[in-house]
Amino acid sequence: MTTATLKFDYGTIATGANESFPYKLPRLPYDYDTLEVAIDAETMKVHHTKHHQAYTDKFNAALEKHTDLHGKHITELLANPDSLPEEIRGAVRNNGGGYFNHALFWPLLTGKSSGQPTGELAEAIKRDFGSFEAFKEKFSTAAATLFGSGWAWLVSDDGGKLSVVQTANQDTPLVTGHKPVVGLDVWEHAYYLRYQNRRPEYIESFFKVINWEQAGRNFKA
Repeated sequence: MTTATLKFDYGTIATGANESFPYKLPRLPYDYDTLEVAIDAETMKVHHTKHHQAYTDKFNAALEKHTDLHGKHITELLANPDSLPEEIRGAVRNNGGGYFNHALFWPLLTGKSSGQPTGELAEAIKRDFGSFEAFKEKFSTAAATLFGSGWAWLVSDDGGKLSVVQTANQDTPLVTGHKPVVGLDVWEHAYYLRYQNRRPEYIESFFKVINWEQAGRNFKA
């Protein structure tokens, strides 16, 4: 079930992110105002330094006394929640998921997006969705219709087949054995300062700043 997860080379994704305890807030690969065409600088700053930092701190706090878990890879912790002590299961799911999801999200954004994927990922999207436009519509619908807070994902299975899934809150696709390729945060804190309740507008803008080169690396990892 978790084969795809454990092959995932998480350490190559977010500069400064950690694969195991203790976890540190990763650095952004750009300035806060780089994505202004889609996401304003104040939202990026608060999202990174407040929300992601809080997930990091609470994740560390949950694991601090459980020294037997300190050497485990984060993907193993998140993919196998039933193996965790019951008293920290929720904290790892929520805060560990928040740490991991955001560490994936930041490098998937760029001020110089190519607009569409290329190479193996482009071929896989055409194979599994019919066209890039069909994928975009399906992904956008998943992001727009997710009730409450959560994420929309483009994921791949062990065989490289792509699909679009939703996860609630800070749940990750790892728990179902899927490898994240592209993820979009649709919590209100990710877009509310500029877009308020206009989530579909935020989703459309997201496609202007997707780092498709990074997505391609995620797909091949």
